Amino acid sequence: MLEKIKDLYNEHIQIQVSASKTLPEHIAQATTMMVQCLLSGNKIIVCGQGRSYANAQCLVANLLNRYELERPSFPSVLLGIDGVVGSALILDNHINSLFQHQFNAIAQHGDILIVLSPFGDEESVLNVIQCAFNKEINVIALTGENNAHLQGLLTENDLEINIQASKESRILESHLFIINTLCELIDYTLFTQNC
Repeated sequence: MLEKIKDLYNEHIQIQVSASKTLPEHIAQATTMMVQCLLSGNKIIVCGQGRSYANAQCLVANLLNRYELERPSFPSVLLGIDGVVGSALILDNHINSLFQHQFNAIAQHGDILIVLSPFGDEESVLNVIQCAFNKEINVIALTGENNAHLQGLLTENDLEINIQASKESRILESHLFIINTLCELIDYTLFTQNC
């Protein structure tokens, strides 16, 4: 069992080392997009399906409440599937259109949509990206290695942050690291950079 634990650490570390070489510019670009969105008085809309929903909740919690600094709340919305709203949407509509109704009701020009899509084939996520395209809203997509379905939906104004891993657990760990990094960089940019 100890060898398995060491193997898991090594696998995680190798993915992080690889990402540290390929993703910093993408993460910096995502931070800039999010900061500009917030400074313009717009909101960040976040969604994820399955286990990615937990990471989406974490991102919204960090934006609405705080990350590490005490600071004002940032306008952000989680496209949710919890409670009565999610139940009603699922009951009256196909599961693949789950996020579309919520997104179309709240999204405005200048907002940003952040999607967490480890496999790039989650239909409800792909459909909300199409809605963002129709409303001319920029998308930041956190993906994994198998992301072919997503490729045709993103425009030159969108940004993909791709983790080169196929194992869902490693992708989710990496997405959470990126989420925390984005939140720390937003706080740094807005509140501590010029101190």
